[in-house]
Amino acid sequence: MALIYCVEDDLGIRELVLCALGTAGHEAKGFENADQFFAAVGERRPQMAILDIMLPDTDGITILKKLKGNRATDDIAVVMLTAKTSEPDKVAGLELGADDYIAKPFGVLEFLARVKAVLRRTGKKGEGDGNVLSCGELTLDVDKREVWYGSQEISLTYKEFELLRYLLSNQGFVLSRDQITERIWGFDFEGESRTVDMHIKTVRGVGYKLEG
Repeated sequence: MALIYCVEDDLGIRELVLCALGTAGHEAKGFENADQFFAAVGERRPQMAILDIMLPDTDGITILKKLKGNRATDDIAVVMLTAKTSEPDKVAGLELGADDYIAKPFGVLEFLARVKAVLRRTGKKGEGDGNVLSCGELTLDVDKREVWYGSQEISLTYKEFELLRYLLSNQGFVLSRDQITERIWGFDFEGESRTVDMHIKTVRGVGYKLEG
């Protein structure tokens, strides 16, 4: 079944969504804000994101725009979950690329049926889907652990592969040196900090990002 992330600041609703998805056989993880969500996406990309519009910091529409504006995440199915029910709100989300729009309060059976319909319609059935990342002519196959540039296969070490995978999963996003070293080398990494400088675009005073 699918890996589904839910961004909802209301603990009760978040737990209800996760419980419902779990009983339906999906692997579901919940987050209360955008930062937690994008950190998780960088490590493991889901087949679907369920986004509440009304969040205390970064709202669901902004998260949706960010997902759809990044080639590494623009094919993640998105369901908007919100108390707003006006036609303009629905149209705004759908025009930005949301696949469905569910208003609170909602029935669990209807919620699961609509999630299933979106997964079926978008073809995102399980963990094996969407595990190929690309940037221009560069392609990384997560499952096969292969990297290709055009028709030429590139040989990488384990750490090089994981670093490239992390960057491809966060195309367009600025990542700090600490984020990269902690994610790839672990908290106890004591090597030369300039290791991550090579072949990565530097955003002066901030960090690094990969662009196509």
